[in-house]
Amino acid sequence: MPAARVRLWDPLLRACHLSFATVFFANYFFNEEGDDWHQWLGYYALGCLLLRLVWGFVGPRSARWADFWPTRARLAAHAQALLRGEPYHRLGHSPIGALVMLAMLGCIAGLGLTGWLSQEVDALWGADWPVDVHSVLANALLALVCVHVLAALVESVRLGENLPWSMITGWRRGPGDR
Repeated sequence: MPAARVRLWDPLLRACHLSFATVFFANYFFNEEGDDWHQWLGYYALGCLLLRLVWGFVGPRSARWADFWPTRARLAAHAQALLRGEPYHRLGHSPIGALVMLAMLGCIAGLGLTGWLSQEVDALWGADWPVDVHSVLANALLALVCVHVLAALVESVRLGENLPWSMITGWRRGPGDR
């Protein structure tokens, strides 16, 4: 009998995810800091971030902050399951995954702010710190993206389900099909 599937990731959430990935990849590897494309893509990412923040309050259940907020209890349960080598099946974000996702969103917000501040050198009397912090945040985001991708691949193997594919299609196996 084929596994039942559930619609998990809505189109807006998937579009934001793809936008974040595309903008980060383009700005980190191809666009020079300060050039027009870099700036406009950064503003686009900030727009996506604001949309995602609002969507976390009004979107479907899997997109809502309350559904996956990494509380101490959720984080402890997830960490204990991992340490015992037990599967931790959850339809949406895992608690540790949610923590990484929130850190990535924080880096995107910080990149937007420091990117804008680095263009406002007159207002900051020529200070260099926004550019320095922007660089640190970009590298921190790269590290978090690597952790995110690696964790998605490892968990796909552990759970026997292609998690990156579920973000592309929006569909995931139902909880009873594990």
